Amino acid sequence: MADDHNHHEHVDGTVAERSDWARRRREGIPTNKNLLVIACMDERIPVEEALGLELGDAQIFRNAGGKVTDDVIRSAALTTNFFDTDEIIVINHTDCGMMSAPDAAVWEGLEAQGGDLADVDLDPSLPELDIGDADIIDWVKMTDDIDEACAAQVEYLRQSDLIPEEVTVSGYVYEVESGELREPGDRIADEISERQA
Repeated sequence: MADDHNHHEHVDGTVAERSDWARRRREGIPTNKNLLVIACMDERIPVEEALGLELGDAQIFRNAGGKVTDDVIRSAALTTNFFDTDEIIVINHTDCGMMSAPDAAVWEGLEAQGGDLADVDLDPSLPELDIGDADIIDWVKMTDDIDEACAAQVEYLRQSDLIPEEVTVSGYVYEVESGELREPGDRIADEISERQA
């Protein structure tokens, strides 16, 4: 008859794993892949599936357009300097809502909601933070070309003084029409749909 008295070892291991999971920040345990993903908040973008990630593999920061904003830099600076994150991936996508309205319409809509945009708090916890002489449209960061936008977000991260130089930064465009990732500027459909001269 088999000895079943060692089942506690399995239970102890499970308890220890759960403890590590719950305390991973306090214990200095990084994400499984030391990865931060910056992506658009669009509900059609299955970030984990597209990158082959599981829970615990990466920190995922989503915002309108997958833009590198001051808060993205803040979060990236903290995770790369204090949580062993050594890779950042930016995911932008086709048919993005940030390409869907002219600047004037965005301006008018925000002004209708908030009144004089010069007086609106950008960060409720930092009321002294404002956009200075910049245009509110620069803050919103509408997009004309998704490939150019993706490449620009990657460059903003690479050039940030707050992110270590050894951090690898890459960018991809998720095609909502095909459900696949591609590199910015690598529009395969354009190439294979045109006759070669």
